[in-house]
Amino acid sequence: MQFRQQALSKLQSPEQLDLPVRFARPQGLLVLSITVAVMAAACFWAVTGTVATTLSAPGILTHAKGSYILQSPVAGQITEVLAEEGESLAADAPLLKVRTAQGNQVVRTIDAGRLTTVTATIGAVVTTGADVASVERVDGTDDPLVVMLYVPGNKGAAVPVGASVDLTVQSVPSQQYGVLRGRVAAVGRPRTQQQITRFLGDGQLGEQFSRQGRPVAVLVELDRSAATESGYRWSSAQGPPYAIESMTLATGSVHLADRRPIDWLLP
Repeated sequence: MQFRQQALSKLQSPEQLDLPVRFARPQGLLVLSITVAVMAAACFWAVTGTVATTLSAPGILTHAKGSYILQSPVAGQITEVLAEEGESLAADAPLLKVRTAQGNQVVRTIDAGRLTTVTATIGAVVTTGADVASVERVDGTDDPLVVMLYVPGNKGAAVPVGASVDLTVQSVPSQQYGVLRGRVAAVGRPRTQQQITRFLGDGQLGEQFSRQGRPVAVLVELDRSAATESGYRWSSAQGPPYAIESMTLATGSVHLADRRPIDWLLP
């Protein structure tokens, strides 16, 4: 009881009123100042800053006109293959000789292009409509390459035309030579497996790119450069010391439009 009376008397003592009141220690003020500064910077960045988002999708280097699968118009036994893979052929060029009941027939190309694959072999028997070769449509050796990306169908709408794209090419070590640069030239509609197969001239690729459903075809034009051996711009100064070929698999990282962080916080 005695201690309580002493405490009350000290509180009621008027000479204590002129003593300064200490709200916090200097260390506490420093921590408080830093916290306020960090919160202010975070709020400013949330309003004015942006966050870059990317979308990854598989694809392939090709030419803008795509490829076609050449089918045999006759049934019979193949007696001669008249062209080799990688060879450039004109339209209506002879490709195969087939022995039929009516005599020898010649299977010819439909459009000019580069012969990418020949599935027919000498001695094999083919039926009418059987696949015998794939031909990539090109007008000449200087036709520029493009990349066709196959974006999942539910993400295709997020890809803007003009977006920059970084491409990791399967045949080029990215750690040594970097990535290939390009920009989105067009965003198409969802493609079926059959449509992909017809465009690329390869049934396996059609199946591979459509495993997750109907993807959206995104056409990427590559940035040209006279300073590199490949003729295209890379993230490294020189890029690989060799040319890159069509029908090479690649993975594209599409840089989507920057978004403000505050958009993610608001409902």
